[in-house]
Amino acid sequence: MSVTEATRFSDLSASPIRPLSQTEVKSVLSDLKDWGKEHAGIAKLLAEDGPLKDFIVAAFTLSPYLRDTARIDPALLVRALEEPILPAIEAAVARTRKAWEPGEGGEVTEAMLMTRLRVAKREVAFLTALADLARIFDARKTTALLTGLAEAATSAAIDHLLLSAHASGKLKLPDPARPSEKSGLIVLGMGKLGAAELNYSSDIDLVVFFDPMADVAVDPSEAVETFSRLVRRLIRIMQERTADGYVFRTDLRLRPDPGATPLAISFDSAMLYYEGRGQNWERAAFIKAKPIAGDLKAGEAFLKGLVPFVFRKYLDYAAIADIHSIKRQIHVHKGHGEIAVKGHNVKLGRGGIREIEFFVQTQQLIAGGRVPALRLRATEPMLAELAKASWIDEATARELTDAYWFLRDVEHRVQMVRDEQSHTLPETEAELKRIAFMMGFADTAAFSAKLVEVLKTVERRYAALFEQEAKLSSETGNLVFTGQKDDPDTLETLKRLGFERPADISRTIRTWHYGRYRATQSVEARERLTELTPQLLRVFGESKRADEALLRFDSFISGLPAGIQLFSLLGNNPALLSLIVNIMSSAPKLAEVIAAKPHVFDGMLDPGLLAELPTRAYLSERIEGFVSGARHYEEILDRLRIIAAEQRFLIGIRLLTGAITGKQAARAFTHVADLIVAAALKAVLDEIEAAHGKFPGGRVALVGMGKLGSFELTAGSDIDLILLYDHESDAFESDGAKPLDNVKYFTRITQRLIAALSAPTAEGVLYEVDMRLRPSGNKGPVATRITSFAKYQAEEAWTWEHMALTRARVLCGEESLMTEAEGIFRTVLARKRDTAKIAKDVAEMRDLIDQEKPPRDIWDLKLIAGGLIDIEFIAQFLALVAPARGAPQPEEVMPTADALAVLGAGMMDPNDLDVVQKALSLYTEISQIVRLCVDGGFDPKEAPAGLIDLVCRAGDCPDLRTLEAEIRRISKAVRKIFQGVVKG
Repeated sequence: MSVTEATRFSDLSASPIRPLSQTEVKSVLSDLKDWGKEHAGIAKLLAEDGPLKDFIVAAFTLSPYLRDTARIDPALLVRALEEPILPAIEAAVARTRKAWEPGEGGEVTEAMLMTRLRVAKREVAFLTALADLARIFDARKTTALLTGLAEAATSAAIDHLLLSAHASGKLKLPDPARPSEKSGLIVLGMGKLGAAELNYSSDIDLVVFFDPMADVAVDPSEAVETFSRLVRRLIRIMQERTADGYVFRTDLRLRPDPGATPLAISFDSAMLYYEGRGQNWERAAFIKAKPIAGDLKAGEAFLKGLVPFVFRKYLDYAAIADIHSIKRQIHVHKGHGEIAVKGHNVKLGRGGIREIEFFVQTQQLIAGGRVPALRLRATEPMLAELAKASWIDEATARELTDAYWFLRDVEHRVQMVRDEQSHTLPETEAELKRIAFMMGFADTAAFSAKLVEVLKTVERRYAALFEQEAKLSSETGNLVFTGQKDDPDTLETLKRLGFERPADISRTIRTWHYGRYRATQSVEARERLTELTPQLLRVFGESKRADEALLRFDSFISGLPAGIQLFSLLGNNPALLSLIVNIMSSAPKLAEVIAAKPHVFDGMLDPGLLAELPTRAYLSERIEGFVSGARHYEEILDRLRIIAAEQRFLIGIRLLTGAITGKQAARAFTHVADLIVAAALKAVLDEIEAAHGKFPGGRVALVGMGKLGSFELTAGSDIDLILLYDHESDAFESDGAKPLDNVKYFTRITQRLIAALSAPTAEGVLYEVDMRLRPSGNKGPVATRITSFAKYQAEEAWTWEHMALTRARVLCGEESLMTEAEGIFRTVLARKRDTAKIAKDVAEMRDLIDQEKPPRDIWDLKLIAGGLIDIEFIAQFLALVAPARGAPQPEEVMPTADALAVLGAGMMDPNDLDVVQKALSLYTEISQIVRLCVDGGFDPKEAPAGLIDLVCRAGDCPDLRTLEAEIRRISKAVRKIFQGVVKG
């Protein structure tokens, strides 16, 4: 039955539960008869047989707590019988929230408040439990309503206490009519309270902070004591048992170092603690934290500041192992072993609610730093989001969601028997029958079968996430690496696994176990690597050149500063091992990147990585999401370095595995550079404006040149930039505390930008920046005013500078200046030129390069005759002469291949154009792979075996000899076409 405002218990067509026993039925009927003497509604219920009477009687036989509540206040039962259920509960919650407000009777005393809150709790708990048992509400609605009550009660108590402290002169509130607003008092609901998943008889977990900057404490030196005293009174208001019962048991042990800290902690002290000493379990706890009372805006600001602590900027697999160990400790401490029914703890036991929560939270800790969508508080929507992001499959999400709510139903029924905070099923058959009937089952056998099925489903899914698979089957044979000598059976096993030099491999692995490398010096790192070794051997053994790949892996870990993170990551993600093999056998440059920055490998955990194309939108979302948490300039620059290194690495992985082409990789590398440069420019402008103010009418635009401009960057490209600016003609200096004149101001911006991109920090360098393509080259100012740039391009620029302009693209900056710059480019390039002069200049430039930079060998694809430079020069030549020939020009900057398609259509022989396009495609694919895998050029004699395979794959040839012959053939043809097009 759906939950609507019209829903009443009288709508029941049949009782969803059955009574515990006929003896209990008689006892309940006797009570109802007594209450009916004073309440006509109850007398009417007794007089008419039907599903409503059957349900009420059954509910009271099963839950002594509900029966006792009705005995204390029979009018509650009358309300349940006569009113729509949901509006009645919502009205009670609304009254709770206003319980602190003074009315016509004057000030609300603490005793009055305590009574109001307890009466409301009794009403909401009674009505909600009945609606839950009747299946009018499902567990989702029940938990939401119970959470709403807890939030309302806590808020009311906090408002009362703040007002009281204001009246006593301890605090000066900005607005006593709204005590919490701008009070700086932050009350966070943790756990199920924060996630709106509260239990029927749950404690509420609170953490309380205060912001001294709110300046509400009359004596700031007493702020800690004032707010701590306020929290002590809050605990009393909420949990002290009176004649009216209690509201909620309140737990504050989730605050920092609870044995040594006051009940209320200052904002700054808390931040220092979490940034310096915060534990992994605290990170998990804060995933669900939510401001529920006090100054809600300050609470949101506090949690925003805590995001970098909870969701790390890169992954921490050792932390995940730590989180998992908490779960193991719970099992050991609680003594919960195998799955049972009687006496089983549905929260902490095997297959219980906690395993589902840990399943979700550990993946949030892994990926939430990079994927903001995975930062939700509640369990069900997080399971859906994990499935949507492909971290888990739909079946897992569905099974765990169903299991979660089934177990929450069981938990609620255990608790609503006697209003006890228990999660453990009864150990006797008679009491277990009570729970089975409350769940709507016919007997304990049916209930037990369903419960065991659910618990085993959860245990299976949880184990699949955390427990490692069997490393190697027993059939594999010995793998023993202790002692000084090789174990003969181990050598046989290694040979069978695919290694040609088993003795060398055995000796290498013994080196790991002896802890001779920095990465294997700690006991924990060696333990992780020992667990991983059989799996490593199996996967490396399957590779084409197993010995070479494993020895390169050995070289890789010998250079690691520490190993536990990587070994933990690989142990938790066996599928990544094949990628490690691929990298070790073909891409030493990528291996060096991982060695220097192991966290770049974190992005490989994204299950959709190889399926997702690294489009601009995709990259923008990830870069923006990662950098948004930074709070100051240096942190922004560090985060830009981390995310740029990671995304370049991931593009490289896609290229390495063949998921994208060289052309797609070029565009993706360029998108990353665009986005990073734009973010760096914004950070620099903010810094300059903070120090020197704004320049009146100041505008800045950044132009990408060369391969950055034409979307053709490789893994190791530097970037060519020009910074253009403008300002009001009558402005002479900026308006800040430290004003600068126009030249110094915009020069400072450029210098800061170059430093932001290319200065080495602990996180490395973003990009090497080349600004030699600006007017007058290295001799000219680093920042160029737009008017000077236009004049220079119109009157002074050389042919080679106009060739460079064919690949000029405005990357970012002030919109009107960007438009102005693009207009200048179009005007300059649309000019009709002397074709013969352009041809002569281009030919002379190419000859000069041949003389000054001769190619090393046939693999120097850029410089060889008929190589990349010849093709780029053809495109640039055609772009400059197109207006004179009346040929169409590209409307925007595009990759060389696309520009050739437009320009060559009207100015080249179709067969020649086809040859040039094929050559460009071949060179691009090979160059992208080579630049990704090794520093310097490709030397077949020195190249790793895996790289040779990749180069052959990129060239679509069976072997190097065939590929080399193809390069010689096609480059010879391109040189001939170049001479025909340019030299004419």
